[in-house]
This record gives sequence, C-alpha cells and structure tokens, in this order.
Amino acid sequence: YPQLRIPPANCKAKQPCNKKTPSYHNKQYCTSKMISILPATGSAKVKSVLSGDTVVLLGRAAAGGTAPEVTFTFERVTAPRMASKANNNVDDPEAFPSREWLRNLCVGKTVYFETRKQGATAGDRVYGLLFMPDPSDKTKKWNLSVESVRRGFCIPKVLGGGDADTDAADDSAGYESALQVAYNEAVSNKAGVHSNKPHVRKLMNAGDEFEAMTLVEKSKRICTGGTVKCVIEYVFDGSRFRCLVTDPELESQGLIYGSFTLILAGVSCPRVGNPRLNPPTPSEPFAEAARDFVELRLLQRELEVTLHGCDKSGVCLVGTVHHPRGNITAEILKNGLGRISDWTVRMMSPGDVPPLRIAENAAKRANLGVFESYQPPVLTGASEFMGTVIEVTSGDTLMILPNGETYDSESKLKKISLASLRAPRAGNERSGKPDEPYSAECKERLRAMTVGKSVKVNVNYEREIPMGNQTEKRQFGTISTKQKADIGEVLISEGLATTQRHRDDDEKSARYDELVAAESVAAAAKKGVHSSSEYKKKTINDLTDPKKAKTYAGTLQRAGNTKAIVDYVFNGSRFKLFIPSENCYVAFALSNIRCPQPSPSAGSASRGNAKAAEPFGDASKCHSRLNVLQRQVEVVCTGVTQGGVMTGDLYVGQGAQRRDYCIELVASGLATVDQRKIDYGEAPKVLIDSQTAAQENKLGIWSVTQVKKDEPVAAKVFDKADTKVAEIQISEIRSGNHFFFRVNGDESAKVIDDSMKIFTDTNGTSGAPCEVKVGKVVAALFNDGASKSWYRAKIIEKTDKGKVRVLFIDHGNEAVVSPVSHLRPLDMSLGTDQIPAVAKEAKLVFSKVRPIEEEDGIDAARMFQGMAWGKDLKARLHGEAEGQVLVTLYENDTDSPSINEVLVSEGLARIGKRYEVYDVVNRMGNSDSLGKLAKDLETAQNSARKSRKGMWVYGEIPEEDED
Repeated sequence: YPQLRIPPANCKAKQPCNKKTPSYHNKQYCTSKMISILPATGSAKVKSVLSGDTVVLLGRAAAGGTAPEVTFTFERVTAPRMASKANNNVDDPEAFPSREWLRNLCVGKTVYFETRKQGATAGDRVYGLLFMPDPSDKTKKWNLSVESVRRGFCIPKVLGGGDADTDAADDSAGYESALQVAYNEAVSNKAGVHSNKPHVRKLMNAGDEFEAMTLVEKSKRICTGGTVKCVIEYVFDGSRFRCLVTDPELESQGLIYGSFTLILAGVSCPRVGNPRLNPPTPSEPFAEAARDFVELRLLQRELEVTLHGCDKSGVCLVGTVHHPRGNITAEILKNGLGRISDWTVRMMSPGDVPPLRIAENAAKRANLGVFESYQPPVLTGASEFMGTVIEVTSGDTLMILPNGETYDSESKLKKISLASLRAPRAGNERSGKPDEPYSAECKERLRAMTVGKSVKVNVNYEREIPMGNQTEKRQFGTISTKQKADIGEVLISEGLATTQRHRDDDEKSARYDELVAAESVAAAAKKGVHSSSEYKKKTINDLTDPKKAKTYAGTLQRAGNTKAIVDYVFNGSRFKLFIPSENCYVAFALSNIRCPQPSPSAGSASRGNAKAAEPFGDASKCHSRLNVLQRQVEVVCTGVTQGGVMTGDLYVGQGAQRRDYCIELVASGLATVDQRKIDYGEAPKVLIDSQTAAQENKLGIWSVTQVKKDEPVAAKVFDKADTKVAEIQISEIRSGNHFFFRVNGDESAKVIDDSMKIFTDTNGTSGAPCEVKVGKVVAALFNDGASKSWYRAKIIEKTDKGKVRVLFIDHGNEAVVSPVSHLRPLDMSLGTDQIPAVAKEAKLVFSKVRPIEEEDGIDAARMFQGMAWGKDLKARLHGEAEGQVLVTLYENDTDSPSINEVLVSEGLARIGKRYEVYDVVNRMGNSDSLGKLAKDLETAQNSARKSRKGMWVYGEIPEEDED
C-alpha cells in the first residue's frame, strides 16, 4: 500500500507531517478532519501481534525513508486483555494463547486486509478484516477474525445476530453470520475462553520475581543444548531486547513466562533517543536504522537464545540469539549498524568471535554505517619489522634493536609494548607504592622468552603515554619468536597478565580474541593473577649494601662458578647481578680491567654529581647491554671492595660458545687492563696479549691518543721548595692523612696568641656588627672549655639558617657560629697581611685514606691521632700542592719509620697511583727522600695486601673504588 505519513495529535496546520506516532496516514496535508489511513483493500506484512485481535502492519519503505506502520484491529470481535502493569501483570483468561496463535500464524508474513473503519473515531488504528491463504486449500482465503473466534481466542462483540436495517449490516451479513457460526462451534467444543479451565498467564520480571542469574544457570543445566526458547517481545535498539521465556522445559522451575532484558552478545548498537524525557534525548546516528534492521528479523519470533551471564546490575542478561537463517550479530556488524562490544565478547565462546571480527573489519573497509568516517590507524614507523630484544623494562614493555641498526646509542632502540595486554605493575620504593602481585614473575617470564632473541613485531596501534609532565608516543604490537606465535598470549595463558579492557571504538591487537580466549582458560584454571589463594611475594636479599656485601662475600667466593642474571649495566664492566641460587642481588665489577666512564644518566646530571664521559665509554656500555644485559651468565667472585662491590670474572654463553667477557672487552678495545695488576705481575697473560693486539690494531680506546698513566701529567700546581726538616705540633686532624700544624718556635704564633688575648680583654666577649662575606678574615668567638676568647677566623660558607662556617686560621679547626653574637671586626694590625696564618694545612705525602665516614677512615684517623696528637714531631716538608704542604711525619728522628709508612703497613692508608707518585717526585726535584719514601710505602703496602690488613681485608681494591 502507498507510502504513509503520521498525523500528529490535534494537528490543524496545513503542512506535511513527519512526526512519528503509532499509526500513519497518506502523504497529504493535515487538516482538523481526519482522513483515510489505508485503502479499502490491499496487502501488507505483519510486523507484530499486540493481542489476539490486533496486529501491526508494515508497509513498503520509500527510497531512503522508514517503512510505515499501522495498527490494525479485527472488526466486531474482541480478544482477552494481555497482562500489563494496570492489571498486575496477569492476563485475562486465554489472552496469551490467543496472542500466540495469531503470532505463530502471521508474524513476518504477508496478509490481505479489508478496511471497515478508520480515522474518524480512533485516529491511531484501523478496523477491518485480515485474510491469509487457507493452509488446506491455497486457492481459498482464511478470515483470521472468524478462525480466531472458532478456536475460542476471540468472541464477537454482538451475540445472536447484528443490525439488519442498515446498508452496513447488509454488507457484513455474511461476516456476522460466519462469526456466529464460529462462536457457537467454539462454545460447543469448549475451546479457548469457553473451556472449563482457561489458561491464565502470570508475567514475571527479572530482578523482581526471579534472579536473572538463576535463569542463566537453569538454562545451561536443564534446557536442551543449553539454549532457552524465548519470544523477542520488544526491540529497544539494535542490541537490546525485551524477551519472554516460553520454553516448556523451564515450567517445572517456575521460570516460564519470565520477562527479561537481553543484551545481544558481541555487539553494541547506537542508542535510540527518548522523546518522552524533558528535554527529549535524540537518537544516536544509525540508531533507528539498526533497530529497524533487527525488528524486521527478530521481533516477535520465537528463537533459541544462549544465555552467557549478566551485566553489572545483575538484572539484564547477556546472550546470543540463534536465528535459523544466520547470525544476527554478524549481520548487524557487516552492515555497519554496530560495533563489537568487548565486555560481552568475553562471555562468548572463543570460536564464535572470529566471524564477528571479519564482519566488523569488512564494514570498516567499506565505511558503512557507524564506520562512515573510520580511518585506519596512522603509524609513525613501519607496521612490521624484525629485531633483537635488548631489555625487558616491565612485564609488557621491551626495548628492541631493529635489524640493520648499529647499537651505538639508546636512540636506536624501539620501545614496544604488548598490544591489548596489561601486566601487573611494578611498585615505586620512593613513593612507597608496592608491587602488584605477579609483577616480578611476569617480567621474568617475558625476559626468559625474548631477551637476546630475534623477534618479529607487528605494530597494531600507537598511544600517547603520560610520562610526568610530558607524553611519550609508544607503539603497541604483537611480538612473536620462532617458538611462540604471540608472546602476550603465553603470558596471559599462564595467568601472569590479563587482556586490556578497551573502549568499543579503540584499536586493539589483531589477535585480541585469542588473548581473551587464553584469559578465559587461565581464569578457569585459577592460574596466577586469577588464583583465589593469597599471593606471597618472594623476598630477595639486597647485598648491594656494603656491610651486607662484606658479610656475605666469603660465601660467594667459596661457591666458585655461580650462575647469575645481569639485572642492570652501570658501565662496560660494572653490573648489578641477581644470583638465583643465593636469592640475592649483588654489585659486581670485572677484576683486572677498567672500562671508560659512560655518559651520565639524566638523574645524576640533574643532581650535579655526574662524572664526565670518557672516549668510548658509551660504546663500552652499549656493548655490555647488547651482550650480557638480562642474560644468564656465570661468575667467579674473587674479592669485595670497601664499597661492597664483588669483584671477579664473568663468562658469557654455554658449551663451545662460552667465553671470558673480560677478554672480549679488552680485545675489542673497550676496556684496559688495570696497570697496577700489570705492575704487580697479577694480570693474566691472555689479557695483556689481548690489550697488546688491540693497541696494535688501534681498536676502540686505542684509536685515540692516550694519556699514559705512568707519566706525570700537568694536573696540579706545585710550589717547589728545598726539602727541610722542622719540629711541629698538630693543631687539628681532619682525617688519617689531612691535618693542620704549627711550627715549634715560630715567633708569629706567640705574637698572635698574645695579641688575641689583649683583643679579648679590650673588647669583651660580645659580638659586634661586621661584614659577613665569604673569604673575609674576622674575629670569631670560641670556647676552649675554660673560657671564651676571640681568635682570627676566615668565613668559608654561609649556611641555610643564617649562620656561617668559619676556619680558625691559627689553629685549623672549623665551627658554625652566629654572626650576631660570635663575630666582630678584626683590628687592621692583626690582619693576615701583617701576621700570616700560623696553622699550616698539610697532607701526608703519597698517602690516601678512606673518608672519615667509613670504618677504615675513622680507624686511620684514630691511629694518626694516637701517634701524633700532643707530641713534638719531626716533619720533612717537601713543598706545597694546591695550598697543602706535603709532609712526611716522624715520631722520633727521621731515620725511623715514618707515620706515613706505619699507616700504610697497617692497611689504613695506601700509596697513590704510580703516575701520581712520579708526578710529585719529578716536581719536587727528584728528591732522594721522596724516592726512598715511595719505595718504603710500596713495600709496606704489598705487605698489608698479602696480610689482608685494614682496607685489604676483602682482597684487591678495583679502580672504581679508589676515588
């Protein structure tokens, strides 16, 4: 029948009507007088059946338009009333069988109509007769009104005949007669409403009369094939329906006629607006098209439904509708009327998902429906590449060196995260955030599968990742090795990671469904993160602490060859190792060699304590990251330094590929052999030969001009002086080799001491305003335990709390004082230009000691104090270097062992590097006394090393630990 339009209620405006209501009328102008909606006769398709006497007819849609609908009611008959809120959800007797008979008969089929009454009385429906071919004789027509009355599903409005005086009655005499005959037949057969016990249906709503999950469980356990028969009563939008349970297998469970909202699994369609809200909500694009598409195929069909579960509310069920002619979900996606819904896909069987992905991808490529503006993700690099995994930074992120690239800087590495995977996050010790359960296990499993191996990367998408105040564009992809098609799937299947919950319009892994399936299996097996048992984090001993390292050093040295994993690379020869057999972390340095200093990290550079990079320092570090980082190695611990660093040898590879890593670094010109070990004859010959070969071939470090460390360098400025012997007294000890002294018999000392006593008597002990400037010499108040007195002092630093640090230049001690109460201007006659500072700053020549904060450092200072404090000492003054007098001290005469030698022999001090010794000797004029002292100190040091005294108790001191 013709294209229909909808008349709005009480419309009097003479303009075309486009407002949708339950019925339509011909495409004409509205007037206050209602017009005909349908022609006198015609055919239409039945969209739905509202009750035993009313249907909704569907017309043919015009190009680009919506198919018109009209509500059609049987003339002169009435059916029992269906359940609604108005009658407490209870049908009139035989109402539901009446509706079901008509629904099964004609929904989705073409019928012929004959209109009797329309427009003038109701305005929103048409009264008339419907006809279908007679099942027993296709040449004849069934009058559905008469057949419904014959079965007791309807009754005539007028019993015993009609009004025969009117022309209308004459026209319908045959119809009325047929109704009466059918009615009498139904009464005599006690059919339908005339039976002794007519059927009364009680409608039950999910969430009120029954639990939704109960229906899910019962359907899986009781219903044949795990599917439940339901009638799709109403379509809210393309993926949400109102369903009625009609499965007789559930009648014994009290779930028959249960009404629930079904969310179609696997798809999410645009939402239809609600015009009844204030203000009305509009429909999303393609929402009505999706609803019409589904209504045409599912509305009021009795279909099998597989129920998977519930939504978060526990009221709406998620399920798959099985249509005999195909997969409705795939058809929706193929036509671009919806998107895949990942949260409902997770409930489906993994084997049912691939057709949905194929359908959605086809709609994307064709830009259909909701994908009309879809554009494939734009990648900044190649979508596929091969490379070698250098490092695993977390349970889902790797650093990969692409094939063909030379690893000479960190910029050559690509950071790739596993697509659609979420690994447990590592914590942060500084902020006190703990590790998530299984974060360490996930990272370790990823390391074991990928580090050092060739992998194939398929980049699926990119994301902007927040990194502090900035963002980082990171690529997400699928990574595969020769043994594993998808590394992410392995992690998920072992319960070490989960799939990422994406929004429906987000890009995701090309193997997302396989990942979801693997997670389902792991969850069912309660593996890893899915386990219900309490997670117990494995505690690892951290032996990077010096005290712990020294205590445990003996155990590692006795262990011999030990397997370890390189956890971090500090430079080419210094690492952090994890030793599984001992369950500990250790700092480890290769013995006998030294690698150049690499560029400082961003953190150390920002703190201002970074060391300058040396030539080939970065190349050496990159070589170690490429070959040993996060690999399993074999180590032999031979000693430990004062800083708690284990020293020894490291071997890479297995079997015939096993090699000494020290030799590899030296032979490549990325490390040098420790000169002291060569001098002592302790360096292995193979290392020396490897270094010689690298020098001859000018590899690495040897390709640039070298500063030979056995030759003096112009690093310090010395004031040459004739070596002389003086009697002194120590006035201040700063460390085991750093002190201040006063020369006995110095007239300046007596003059300044007397002058400052007079200054105190004259000015008292109250402070006075003075210029507070670093480097300025003033009078500072000091309490020596007996009384307060003024002494000459130099301001050396201003502190944060408004105080100043001063150096008492005639004694060598320091103090932090208040400028207001402890400083005053100094008389000009007492300035340093008139009377030089009496206390001289000095250092034991050739001697190096530990800082005073360390145990060996404090022991050295105490021993020095015991030998020198309060005594008249003999001092051989060799000259000055950077404001410090270089001194050899003797307790008695200069022929006895010096204090310098005693400290070295006890292992509390050590001789400087050979080039430093040569430097001092040459600049002091090749003094015989200095030459003899250097030999004596070297002999004493060799004795202390062999006896493992003091700082040598744990073995050799690597060069990294000397500064």
